[in-house]
Amino acid sequence: MAKAKQKAERGTLRKVLEYIRPYRALVALSVCFSAVVVALTLYVPVLLGRAIDHIIAPGQVNFDAILRILFTVGAMIAATALVQWLVNAINNKITYQVVRDVREKAFRRMQILPLSYIDAHPAGEIVSRIIADVDQFADGLLMGFTQLFTGVVTIFGTLVFMLAIRPAIALVVVVLTPLSFVVARFIATHTYQMFKAQSETRGEQTAFIDEMLGNQKVVKAFGREDENVEKFDEINGRLQKFSLQAIFYSSLTNPCTRFVNSMVYAAVALTGALVCVATAGTAAPFTVGALSALLSYANQYTKPFNEISGVVTELQNALACASRIFKLIAEEAQTPDASDARVLENAEGEVKMENVAFAYVPEKQLIKKLNLTVKPGQHIAIVGPTGCGKTTLINLLMRFYDVNAGGISVDGTDVRHITRKSLRANYGMVLQDTWLKAGTIRENIVMGKPEATDEEVIAAAKACHAHGFIKRLPNGYDTVIGEDGGRLSQGQKQLLCITRIMLCLPPMLILDEATSSIDTRTEMRIQKAFNKMMQGRTTFIVAHRLSTIREADVILVMREGDIVEQGNHETLLRQKGFYAQLYNSQFAS
Repeated sequence: MAKAKQKAERGTLRKVLEYIRPYRALVALSVCFSAVVVALTLYVPVLLGRAIDHIIAPGQVNFDAILRILFTVGAMIAATALVQWLVNAINNKITYQVVRDVREKAFRRMQILPLSYIDAHPAGEIVSRIIADVDQFADGLLMGFTQLFTGVVTIFGTLVFMLAIRPAIALVVVVLTPLSFVVARFIATHTYQMFKAQSETRGEQTAFIDEMLGNQKVVKAFGREDENVEKFDEINGRLQKFSLQAIFYSSLTNPCTRFVNSMVYAAVALTGALVCVATAGTAAPFTVGALSALLSYANQYTKPFNEISGVVTELQNALACASRIFKLIAEEAQTPDASDARVLENAEGEVKMENVAFAYVPEKQLIKKLNLTVKPGQHIAIVGPTGCGKTTLINLLMRFYDVNAGGISVDGTDVRHITRKSLRANYGMVLQDTWLKAGTIRENIVMGKPEATDEEVIAAAKACHAHGFIKRLPNGYDTVIGEDGGRLSQGQKQLLCITRIMLCLPPMLILDEATSSIDTRTEMRIQKAFNKMMQGRTTFIVAHRLSTIREADVILVMREGDIVEQGNHETLLRQKGFYAQLYNSQFAS
C-alpha cells in the first residue's frame, strides 16, 4: 500500500515537472537570483560581526569604521530587497503559467471526453477538479518555488560560511541537522492520503451544491429541504474531519522542527562560548563578533528547515489535488475521427441503420439488431413508451455515442468515416431539454450561424412566433439572459431553441418533443412553420403526443429497443397493434 502510494506520488511529481519544463529558463533565472539573495543576506552577519569587534571597551569604539560597515549593510539590504522582488515576480509568472496550462489542457480534454464519461460524473465534481483543485495545486507550487530554492541555497551557503569561521562548531550543526529531516519526513508520509481524502470530499460537496442549485424548484416542490440539509451536513462533517486530520498533522511540522532548531542554536551558543573563553589571549582568538556571526548563521541555517518542512506539507496537498486533475486529463478521449474521414457537406439526407446494437452498460442491451432505411426528405416519427430507446436512437444518429455493433450511414458513408463536426453541422436539433448560454438573446439565436444578419434573425424569430415576446423584453434582442435562460419561461426558452434551428435550416432535422413546453395555440402555429421548414429535409420526430405526428411519412414504433411496427398513421391504426393501443389510450374519450 505504501509503495503504491509512493509510486503514485512520484508519477504525479513527474507530470508536474513536465508542465514546468517549458519554463526551465525562468526556473534557472529564479535559482540564480535566489543565490544572489542568499549571498547578500549571508554576508551581512560577517559585516555586523566586524562592527561588533570594533567595539572594544568604553572609549575604545571605532565609530568611523562602524559607520562605513553600517552603510554597506544598508546598501546590501536594499539590493537584497530588489532582487527578492524579482525572484517573487519570476516565481509568480512560472506558477500561474503552469496553472494556466493545466487548466487549458483539462478544459480541452473535457471537450473531447466521451459523453459516457460526462454522463457518469456529476458536473460539480468535474468543476471542483478544474477550479478548486488547481487553485490548491497553485498554492503549493508557488510556495515550493518561493521557499524551496531559497531554503536549499541558504542551507548550503550558511554551511560554507560557518565552516570558514569555525569548522569544529559547524560540525555540531551538521550532526544535529538530520533530526529535522526525520521529523519532516514522518509528518509528510502521513498527510498525503488525508489531503487526498479532503480534496475528494470537497469535490463531492461541490457536486452536491451544484445539483441542489440546479434543482431548487424540485427540492421545494417535494419538500426535501430537511433531507438535503442532512445530506449536506453529512458531507460537510466528513470534509471537516479530513480537513482537521490533514491540518493537525501538517501543523505539527513547524513546532517539531523549531524544537530541533532550538537545540542546534543552543548547542552552537554553548560550544562557541566555551571556545571564546578557551582561546582568549591566544594568537588566534575566537572573538565575540565571530561568535555573533556564527549564531546568526546557525539561526539562518536551521530556519529553512522550518520553511522546507512547511513546503513539503503544502506539496503533499498540492500533489493530492494535482493527481485528481491529472487523472481527468489522462481520461481516455472519444475515438478520434478516422484519418480518411469525409467532410459531409449539404447532405441529401439518406440514412441507413443496419443490424445496429447498442448498450450503455454491457450487461443491459438496449437496442438489438435495429434496421432502418430513410430516404432523402422523409419525415420519420419515433414513438413508444418511456425507456424504449427513442432518445438513444437520436444519440446514435448524432454520434454522441458509437454503436456497439452494426453501422449507421448517411448518404452511403458510415458515420464513423465522417467527421463528427460536419455530421452534426448537417443536423438541426431541438430537444425537450433546452440549452441556452449566458449572453444576449441574439447570441443564443446565432449560435449555429454567427454571420447571420439582424434581418435574418428577426425573420427566423417571426417564423416560429418568438419575435413578439423578444420585443417585450427590456432590451429586445440585446437582452442579456443568465445561464439556461434565467427568468424566461420554459416555453420561451424552447421557442428560442426552435428559432436557432429555423435560422440555420440544415438538411436534416431532429425534433425531440420540440413543442412539449408550448401552449396548444402557439404549437399549432409553430407546427405550420415546422411543416414549411421540413419540406425537402429528412426529419426525425420524437413525440409522445401522437396527434403531432399523424402526417409523418413513416412512424417507427419502438418497444424495448426494437422497432416492433412501421408504417404511416392510417396503416398502423388498421393493424390494431401496439401503436393503435398507444393512440387510442390518448384519444379514448
